[in-house]
Amino acid sequence: MTTQYSSSQSESDVPNPVTPASTYRLQLGPAFPFAAAGAAVPYLASLGVSHLHLSPSLEAVPGSAHGYDVTDHTRVRAELGGEEGLRALAATARAHGLGMVLDIVPNHMAVPDPLRLNRPLWEVLREGPRSPYARWFDIDWEAGGGQLLLPVLGEPPRADGFRVDAGGEVLRYGEGDAEREFPLRAGTAGLPLPELLTAQWYRVACWREARTALNYRRFFTISDLIGVRVEDPGVFSATHSKVLELVRDGVLQGLRVDHVDGLADPEGYLRRLRAAVGGDCWVVVEKILARQERLPPGWPVAGTTGYDALHRVDGLFADPAGTAELARAYAGTTGLPSWGATAAAAAREVLTGDLAAELALLERRAGPELAPAVRELLIGYPVYRPYPGGEVAEVAAGVSGLDGVRELVLRDPAFGARFAQTSAALRAKSLEDRAFYRWAPLLSATEVGGEPGAPAVSVAEFHAYCAELERDWPATGTVLSTHDTKRSADVRARIAALSQAPGEMGKSGEAGEAGEVGERGKTGGAGRSGDPQLEWVARQSALGLGDVPDRGPRLEAALLKAARESGLRTSWTDPDEEYEAGIADLVPGEAAELPGHLREAARANVLGMTLLHLAMPGVPEVYQGSETEYRALVDPDNRRPAAFPRGVLAALDAGTAPHGLAAEKLALTAALLRLRRDRPALFSGYNPLTASGPAADHCVAFARSADLVAVATRLSHRLAESGGWNGTTLILPPGQWRAAQGAPGGGTHEGAHEGRVQLAKLLTDLPAMALVRVG
Repeated sequence: MTTQYSSSQSESDVPNPVTPASTYRLQLGPAFPFAAAGAAVPYLASLGVSHLHLSPSLEAVPGSAHGYDVTDHTRVRAELGGEEGLRALAATARAHGLGMVLDIVPNHMAVPDPLRLNRPLWEVLREGPRSPYARWFDIDWEAGGGQLLLPVLGEPPRADGFRVDAGGEVLRYGEGDAEREFPLRAGTAGLPLPELLTAQWYRVACWREARTALNYRRFFTISDLIGVRVEDPGVFSATHSKVLELVRDGVLQGLRVDHVDGLADPEGYLRRLRAAVGGDCWVVVEKILARQERLPPGWPVAGTTGYDALHRVDGLFADPAGTAELARAYAGTTGLPSWGATAAAAAREVLTGDLAAELALLERRAGPELAPAVRELLIGYPVYRPYPGGEVAEVAAGVSGLDGVRELVLRDPAFGARFAQTSAALRAKSLEDRAFYRWAPLLSATEVGGEPGAPAVSVAEFHAYCAELERDWPATGTVLSTHDTKRSADVRARIAALSQAPGEMGKSGEAGEAGEVGERGKTGGAGRSGDPQLEWVARQSALGLGDVPDRGPRLEAALLKAARESGLRTSWTDPDEEYEAGIADLVPGEAAELPGHLREAARANVLGMTLLHLAMPGVPEVYQGSETEYRALVDPDNRRPAAFPRGVLAALDAGTAPHGLAAEKLALTAALLRLRRDRPALFSGYNPLTASGPAADHCVAFARSADLVAVATRLSHRLAESGGWNGTTLILPPGQWRAAQGAPGGGTHEGAHEGRVQLAKLLTDLPAMALVRVG
């Protein structure tokens, strides 16, 4: 067992925190509170996970489906069952040998309705910069003329819409359910209304003003989430007291730090957090790494939440020739530019539009001579952000002053912090939430941390990455599906199969009627919507989702979000209703399914990705429900309450052979999770295994320790087209081996014996196999 117990503690049933063998992410909310999670614990323990991973659980905006909109750091969320419910869940987990990891949100709080739910913010609005809570938030009082802009109304405020309540302490605006209330500055209640409004420490405004006039730091471009200055020791203590208490009491054994790049000084914050939680608490950070970027080695964490691993695993199953062909066809069909040009255009649009207020602050602080260089350095910055004390990357841009801005970032801590925070917001919004929705040749490549312009990862690259993880970050998190992925791993696996048969994208069908794609990548028509770009998105989304319950509404919601995020024809802020009405036409009336030859390729992708994720270095996370076949699109579709396959797992444990992809994936997942939990020594070391023969590049294999081997098939459709394995062999480490998955107790199928094994024989029934040494 990975969970250890110590009789020296005051409560003998409190576990000593240890690195998880694996984590299982649960999305909590009013529809799935702590009690529902507790009911799932026996099943999750039988599945083989070692730790529950809970979504944010401190007090949040009422009804929040995600919990990232924190309103009170001192209380556990009442809608989930409160602190009593959380501690009861921890006790249930301990009774079944499980620990718990909590997602924490240090970067921001909600600007809620009603505002008084966020007491620190309420007090700042009432008392202004002299409030003891003013240090909590990055507010530029000078830019607002001494007032904090509150862009919380749906329209510009009317003077006759304001009124002072009878007690003289609250200013109200609107009527009925739309009424908003604001604190009155002391001594202003008796002033005439125009003077009263001017005398407040805030100015109530329409939400549209935030783009150009906002004077507080926010999360990305979301004005309803105000940034918190956790670099201040007092603010850190106040916002972390409850979480630290839960760690000290043994309720929590690990923490996931959300959006660490939003903080002024991530390393400084993490050092303070590490000192507070002690050396044994498992801490990982949500950090998006570019392909060639590495996590700063001085950070006192176990690693990242795993998007870097997702990109490498996905990339193995993207065919480079096919992705290039799809890119040519996409350009010919849509007339849209290359990936590089798409990303650059999106960055310029977001910086000068959505983040205009943040840009104006930096340009004002840099001065008129350096202002153009500030803009170009932000647009061209190659990674999410620089860090205090580190280097500032150079960019190729034809403007003067770049060296001066880099020097300013390094020598002015306040400017450097705000530059870095703006850079992180820009990368996230321009890449993840705009360019990734515009660039649609292969949608499986447009996940956070990916390289859509060159998504393929070679076997050699994958091995080098895994060896690096094992050497430098062996306890880092790894993921394939999360609450933030635009498509679940199984949807991406199905879409990735198209890279092996790119001609399938051009075949007419209900999912967009994309028309025939010829050798030059031209199509025969724009489709019913008149938007060939969205037709690509629609067809691949439909093929990726396949035949699932509520398929039509789920697809339509995802397509609407994709169209608005891309900003090509409509947007969240300025929706084109006539255009959006035609989006429903792209949703097929009947289930669109992959053709037979690609369904088998999708199966190989699903099982291969699952195997590599669970066997590679790091701590794998299983997203709720994804232990079996799990097809989900972008949120909120991927945040629906999970369906746990209790009956199927029980049948497998009773000796039923797995039939169908869902059962095959569940059997493989349970086998590897149980091995990680019960025999952790198997998952140490990393040794690539090399196949020999004409199809060697279709095999990815490695050994962990001396007693576990993983073998997966990649690009299986191309493999079949070329005649199969055709004598290709793999040299296994000395000894006798058997399959780990497929039956109770780790499987009973005989595997290969010492020496060279024929891959055609080894992978006869399953395209991906975990092998354990016999004896």
